[in-house]
Amino acid sequence: MKIAIILGTRPEIIKLYSIIKHCQQTNVGYFLIHTNQHYSKEMDQIFFEELELPKPDYNLAIGSGSHGKQKGRMIEKIETILIEEKPSHVFVQGDTNTTLAGALAASKLDCDVCHVEAGLRSYDRQMPEEINRVLSDHIADYLFCPTEKQKEILLSEGIDLHKIFVTGNTIVDAVSKMKQAFENGLLKQYNLAKEQYILLTMHRPANVDFKEKLSAHLVNIAKIAGEHALPVVFPVHPRTDSMLKNFAIKIPGNIRLIKPLGFKALLNLEANARIILTDSGGVLEEACILGVPSLNLRENTERPECVEIGASKIVGADYNKLRKEFNYYINSSRKWSHPFGMEVARKIFAILDSDKRRI
Repeated sequence: MKIAIILGTRPEIIKLYSIIKHCQQTNVGYFLIHTNQHYSKEMDQIFFEELELPKPDYNLAIGSGSHGKQKGRMIEKIETILIEEKPSHVFVQGDTNTTLAGALAASKLDCDVCHVEAGLRSYDRQMPEEINRVLSDHIADYLFCPTEKQKEILLSEGIDLHKIFVTGNTIVDAVSKMKQAFENGLLKQYNLAKEQYILLTMHRPANVDFKEKLSAHLVNIAKIAGEHALPVVFPVHPRTDSMLKNFAIKIPGNIRLIKPLGFKALLNLEANARIILTDSGGVLEEACILGVPSLNLRENTERPECVEIGASKIVGADYNKLRKEFNYYINSSRKWSHPFGMEVARKIFAILDSDKRRI
């Protein structure tokens, strides 16, 4: 077995962490391809450092660009590497342009495509990520699902049962690692008290690429925060920061903008927040695992388990929904167990080790 691990963004670095570590600890041959879809220190390098990951064997320097341009350049460069290295298995994760480009390149070269976090669906085809995840699933040879729900979705789409495995979500492995490294002084650094602030993250194009909608979100959030005398801490994604400046949006006084955070610091702020408002699927998962309630600032979710167990609610941009569900969580206890498993990387490699398709 020789493994190629392809990643390119913050979520992929985090969620492929335990796959990389398993290869290191068990002496599985592997190499790491980084497309550099995310390339700033705040969205890239710091995550390698905090998770103690090795430097990639290949950096493709793709950077920003249109979807077609990005994927085309990725496929060309990834294909060249895979032809030379000849891996037996290629790991991709999630729903990014890097994910689909890696899956497409590998599928043409007699490599088994292993899709980590398979089967997620928002059923919103206006999201580029939805197209990426659907196509990657239908290309993959091994589909590693977080829960039984994704297995059911994949079966309903006609994917072969023998390709589908319910393993849990590798985010659990990464959160377990980082919780051990929380810094006691972080809240003091930001002048915050445990469970006495709201954490906000927002970066989806549907929320931040339109002035009226972005402004309305901030006004609504500031209003509900003011009713409860809770400050809002907002680590600003580079995309969101650019839009705030382009639109010249005035930030409400009780919303505090801070620079993007590393994984450890963001998790620490998540763990100690009273409530989290976000449009990030990854943050929804992390909040669920940490036992902190979250409100989803989108109109849909590909993480329905978080809603079903009571860890999260969908509010979109509707102030009345935001206020109702915010008040619900402020006045309710936190009673749920996350559905995403444990020791997920170990389970994934046990499946590969026992599978007979390449023997």
